[in-house]
Amino acid sequence: MLAEQSDNHTSVGNDWDKDIRQNSTSPLFFENSIPALWPEKRASRREVRHVRHSRRMVVSDAAIICVTLATATVSVFAGNPDALLNYAVGSAGLAALWMAALGLNGYRARRVVGRGVGECTSVTLATLQVFGLIAIGALLLHVDVSRAYLAIAFPAGLIGLLLTRRHRRRVEAAELSRAEHQVSVLVVGSSRSAADVAATFVRDPRAGYRVVGICTPAGPTAQDHGIDVDGQSIPVVGIDQAIADAVRRTGAHTVALAATDHLHPTEIRRLIWELDSLGVDLLIAPGLVDIAEDRLHSRPVAGMAMFEVTKPQHEGANSAAKRAFDIVFATTAMIAIAPLFAVAALAVRLSSPGPVFYVSERIGLRGTTFKMLKFRSMVDGADAGASAMIAADGSSPIFWKPKDDPRITWVGKIIRKYSIDELPQFINVLRGDMSVVGPRPQVRREVDSYDYLVRQRLTVKPGLTGLWQVSGRSDLQLEDAVRLDLSYIENWSPIKDLVIIGKTVKTVLSGEGAY
Repeated sequence: MLAEQSDNHTSVGNDWDKDIRQNSTSPLFFENSIPALWPEKRASRREVRHVRHSRRMVVSDAAIICVTLATATVSVFAGNPDALLNYAVGSAGLAALWMAALGLNGYRARRVVGRGVGECTSVTLATLQVFGLIAIGALLLHVDVSRAYLAIAFPAGLIGLLLTRRHRRRVEAAELSRAEHQVSVLVVGSSRSAADVAATFVRDPRAGYRVVGICTPAGPTAQDHGIDVDGQSIPVVGIDQAIADAVRRTGAHTVALAATDHLHPTEIRRLIWELDSLGVDLLIAPGLVDIAEDRLHSRPVAGMAMFEVTKPQHEGANSAAKRAFDIVFATTAMIAIAPLFAVAALAVRLSSPGPVFYVSERIGLRGTTFKMLKFRSMVDGADAGASAMIAADGSSPIFWKPKDDPRITWVGKIIRKYSIDELPQFINVLRGDMSVVGPRPQVRREVDSYDYLVRQRLTVKPGLTGLWQVSGRSDLQLEDAVRLDLSYIENWSPIKDLVIIGKTVKTVLSGEGAY
């Protein structure tokens, strides 16, 4: 038996030595010499920043909770010394319980901190759990807890926590937008996939990454002047099998690994350990674009992590619940904006000859047509010259909207700037032709130019506002507008609709990107 075990260990050792010899020619692992068996581990820049951010959140959370509970106690029991003392002690216990609940809900986890909706959900859930436990405990133990105290502590504490989180996210995003606070990233992969991944970092500076180089299978050449990424030239600094060497030369704090045929699972595992010793983070970029986090589920298969992507969520965007929300929201909005509606109608009528409303045939859900209403912002009969203007401009018919359109009236410029011309579409929402939130309704010439992918915009009702309208409006490039519409359809959720509506108000009031 001992001999058999010895033979097995010898076999394993020989296999390991063979594997080492096969990979020893790769500069990825043995660039200059064999690395130390137990290298000193260094924390990555992201880890240091996360720890600092978490500590600040603990302090701010504790301050908000203590101030809230102290205010509730003094406000309710200022004239009752005995009750004031009892609730002061109880508030100390409640504060500790509240902080513990926030910790148990992962409010300091990297997957939650700074993630907007996820962070708000975590804080809200923790708060509901705490006050739910208090209510249940008071009921079971027959303890009379002051309703006035709870009425102050619960909403004030929750709102305070959410507002401080929002403030911290804004401060953090502003810091990450500046070069001195950004994390330098080295992108690894084939030329095309590496360029695509690098473009995502370049387009979103608020994410806090700055691309310092790219490693490709071929590596840099004498004629190589870098890879053009959204107008920036990113240098090729090495080959995809000499990553650690490129990290040392560029000083990168993070490696983003895109698709490449040269790195196999065993080599990636080795890379993870080596980067860990260097204090460098590793990001795996599977190349999935505009996929919401809640549609991604990790599933291990024989030890290899797989991502399961759930189907597009367009069915939810056509649900009865969303229809009910549209009716309630549109009715409330029509009542609230009635004076503005009347003033705009009068201004359009007096500004130029023609009807108050512009009625246009648009393509809606599953290719059905409907009559969309707008306040007329152009001279009467402006549609007659549209085809000739598109041909002369040499533009795509999709989202065609010239910046200095001579057909727009002076009143039209004002109502377009603040999207007042779109208000009659609340009537379309009530009719069921449109939704409050959805892709932009388009005319027949635009729909006729759709390919298979863009045609998926027709799987939901068009909207009065949408994701691309709050992301740049008419200043967006065609491909970005299409991408955002498809992203909305694929990742729909009620929360996203509410977020878009909130951003719409801010975007409309600013008047940016509209013409």
